[in-house]
Amino acid sequence: MDISSVCIVGGSGFVGEAIADELAGVGAANLRVRVITRSRPRAMKLTVLPTVELVVADPHDTASLARCFGDMDAVINLVGILHESGHETFERAHAELPRKVVEACHSAGVRQLLHMSALGASESGPSKYQRSKGAGEQAVRRGAGELPVTIFRPSVIFGEGDAFLNTFATLVRLFPVIPLAGARARFQPVWVEDVARCFAGALGNPAAFGQAYEICGPKQYTLEELVRFVAKTLHRRPAIVPLSGALATLQATLLELLPGKMMTRDNLASMSVDNICSQPFPAIFGFSPAPMEAVVPEYLAPSVSRARYPRFRHDAGR
Repeated sequence: MDISSVCIVGGSGFVGEAIADELAGVGAANLRVRVITRSRPRAMKLTVLPTVELVVADPHDTASLARCFGDMDAVINLVGILHESGHETFERAHAELPRKVVEACHSAGVRQLLHMSALGASESGPSKYQRSKGAGEQAVRRGAGELPVTIFRPSVIFGEGDAFLNTFATLVRLFPVIPLAGARARFQPVWVEDVARCFAGALGNPAAFGQAYEICGPKQYTLEELVRFVAKTLHRRPAIVPLSGALATLQATLLELLPGKMMTRDNLASMSVDNICSQPFPAIFGFSPAPMEAVVPEYLAPSVSRARYPRFRHDAGR
């Protein structure tokens, strides 16, 4: 299938910026990229990409979505939240919005939909986050009809500007002792630029139609191992105190009350099941995911020029 235009919903976020950047690289073949954002200032970094167009719109308004999708061949839905806040609930972001996106795709005659879910998404999952992600997948499948859909389920995503490893970097810089709920939870982190390459590789690819791909990096870690890795990268040696049971719940409850919500009880519930892939990295995309050890030190460790190295390494591997 020939895809010459793509609309990204949620394109001004961490993953969206990486995908827009990846598709702008493909833009040498005249691939038009439209990013829907509710805040133009938040997406200003994307304005330097020559094939990217910013459109300010409310993604929850189906009529606005249909207008934005009107001359687009494909749509990528990336909208997701890690914590509920006010009217921004898991149900609204992860289940209601995908239904609206599918409806707008049908109205606009979109030819392909790529949908961002999450590893562990299940309507019977232990957390509201996982259950809402599972409901979103089902909404997309039920509403798709003849519309080709590809679903992605990544593990935790790392990269420059991430909200995961950078949070631990802040903690190990500030505190000599780190109480850690969910210390034994297992993750298989994947680089944001590898996730972006997967999305780009699925565009217009009939082999990806109707598929759901688990996307993980090459190695599994416990949460404690991840914190220790960050600490070692920053040449720090904090004492890490694993918490479980009531103490873990108490910590999550307290952190839930703080600005930024570093952790919530729902996050803790998600960590009760391992966040690791059940199968190898999908061969369809034609590359192997980057190990965390090859990427993270370049953006976490203090270095004036570190930002350019991941991109150089990524380009060299194409």
